[in-house]
Amino acid sequence: MWAAVAGAEDIVIGYTGPLSGPAAEYGQDCVNGIDMAVNEINSKGGIIVKGKKYTFRFEKMDDKINPELTVANAQKLRKQHKAIAIFNPVFGNLLALMKMNTEKKNEFLVMAYTSVPTVSEMGNKLTVTLTMPFTIYSKIEAQLAWDKGWRRCAMVVTAGAYGEAWRKVFSNVWMKKGGVITADKPANYYTRTDFTVPLAEAMATNPDFLLIGGPSATTAMIIEQARARGFEGGFVLIDQAKLDAIQSVMQKPLGMEGSIGTAKVTDVPYPASAQFIQTYKDIYKRNVTWESVINYTSMHALALAIAEAGTVDNVYAIRGAFPRVFPMLGDRYPMEFHAMTPNGRMLCMAVVQTMKHGKFTEPHLYAWWTRSQKEADKIKKITKGSTQIIFMNID
Repeated sequence: MWAAVAGAEDIVIGYTGPLSGPAAEYGQDCVNGIDMAVNEINSKGGIIVKGKKYTFRFEKMDDKINPELTVANAQKLRKQHKAIAIFNPVFGNLLALMKMNTEKKNEFLVMAYTSVPTVSEMGNKLTVTLTMPFTIYSKIEAQLAWDKGWRRCAMVVTAGAYGEAWRKVFSNVWMKKGGVITADKPANYYTRTDFTVPLAEAMATNPDFLLIGGPSATTAMIIEQARARGFEGGFVLIDQAKLDAIQSVMQKPLGMEGSIGTAKVTDVPYPASAQFIQTYKDIYKRNVTWESVINYTSMHALALAIAEAGTVDNVYAIRGAFPRVFPMLGDRYPMEFHAMTPNGRMLCMAVVQTMKHGKFTEPHLYAWWTRSQKEADKIKKITKGSTQIIFMNID
């Protein structure tokens, strides 16, 4: 679909992340979003920097969720390909990248697809965080669960630093409301496919709902295995697990009844969404996910920042130019970024949805960063979306 641009020099963008194993689908969705944006930008002539034409070349590598392999891949992407930015979607592996990306004469941007708050709080001057902190989702979802009358929660969340952080935050929020955590049974969603033991231990505590989540494909296994063991309660999903991705691989999607999680992409439409979704399906032969949408839009943001900075190799200048490319709105992109925090986190809506009586409810969109009515009115005035936005600062 895309023609090459003659006479343009390459800017190399890298990816290191899961492309094999249980998390392969998650990683591939990220890669597809970046790849689609790169090809679109190139087909339109690339970008102009100081009167010179540049296109992008995308190099991707599998790190199998192994931080040592992540570092080795990053070194290769820098030394062999001169990549100026490297995307990664796993918190623990991002920490490994952030230990090396500011080394003198070896600097590169880390494009961090993670909701873990720590990433943008570490003071790394060359990290851009692509989505909102999961603390927002934990508070919204806890309130929705509480409103359902649920009081007892058992946790079977993915193991590792990301899952541990999620469990800790949700536990604090839930118990502050007066709820009870009946069990905490982390499991490795990246290597495991049989969750019989942690599920049996969690269900034995008679919870109203299970807090679950990791890569969407593995989370679907958890739901199916829980239902097969007779669990009739609800599910609250951490933000890595997406309702639409789970539904697409479930043998019995009605098993998701009572689920609360990140809203389906197709249920949060913008003017640019329909064309994006159709093109994505035509090219990659798979359904759109938030991984593909957010990484696609973030790659466009990176291209805009390079052009705005007027340099293709000064990564500090490029990072400094990011705030000037916002807002990025839904008439051109399948989601919206409204601004960037000083510590490098791009600001987009939290989108939450539930399944009730076998159908997904209307999604709720939260402009969670607004601090005043003036800020809320500004977003309401410029947004291109038609879904109702809830303006609230979730402290």
